[in-house]
Amino acid sequence: MQLVVARIGRAHGIKGEVTVEVRTDEPELRLGPGARLTTDPAANGPLTIETGRVHSGRLLLRFEGVRDRTAAEALRNTLLIADVDPAELPEDPEEFYDHQLIDLDVVLADGTEIGRITEISHLPSQDLFIVERPDGSEVMIPFVEEIVTEIDLEEQRAVITPPPGLIDDSQAVIVSSRDDEASEPGGEA
Repeated sequence: MQLVVARIGRAHGIKGEVTVEVRTDEPELRLGPGARLTTDPAANGPLTIETGRVHSGRLLLRFEGVRDRTAAEALRNTLLIADVDPAELPEDPEEFYDHQLIDLDVVLADGTEIGRITEISHLPSQDLFIVERPDGSEVMIPFVEEIVTEIDLEEQRAVITPPPGLIDDSQAVIVSSRDDEASEPGGEA
């Protein structure tokens, strides 16, 4: 199975290093020296990591055969893809690979069916489940402990306890700061 583990960013310096946007929880395993990665677009690879280091909080990589800024800049926005055994599991039992979560049924704690996970969206602040509802519509569910209370891979389901309005707009609680201002002395009536 192939998993996207990083996206190449801009060139760093003049000796062929690039910044990378890490898309794996195990960069030391997937992006270490000697790792051979396929690429998207395929014409840019495969690439073998020669060196890696952290600089100002960013991971910098240098690939075999990439020796200058021009060659490094030509790789910008290339996705790095690792071959992973589908049976392999993350070390932490509370972590999951995307392929383990795709197609899980999403249900409420009482068993009410919400839909099926069709995609995982990785945002800087959190991950989102893109869930296809039985009627064909989609809902986005933040993959946070307070909402996703259980992932049961044996039963192929994710149990959620959504806040009001996340699943059903009619249950949304609308809070407005204008309401507070109107009730304060001297506020508009």
